[in-house]
Amino acid sequence: MTKADLVEEVTNLGDLTRRDGEVIVDTIFDAVIGALKSGDKIEIRGFGSFRIRQRKPRIGRNPKTGAKVDVPAKRVPYFKPSKELRDLVNPGEAGAHDGADDGDDDSDED
Repeated sequence: MTKADLVEEVTNLGDLTRRDGEVIVDTIFDAVIGALKSGDKIEIRGFGSFRIRQRKPRIGRNPKTGAKVDVPAKRVPYFKPSKELRDLVNPGEAGAHDGADDGDDDSDED
């Protein structure tokens, strides 16, 4: 799905113009980006959370020449999906990872 597809979905939800849909989508994206830039965590219940992770400096390697390259420390955005989203994406595995007993050890009952 592209940003244009998302704008189309928002526009179709109500009596909105395409411009209104673009403003809504852009506002949400700008809010998420602004919060991440300032170091805040964004948590959307039922969807997931966005946060920044700090990566340490390291020595990398140029794949073409094999020469060593210093890679500086940097902050990278990270998304962690919620349990509900994971279960919706993998419907056959719902409840398989929640620690509940699934009854597989009752094989000697007929």
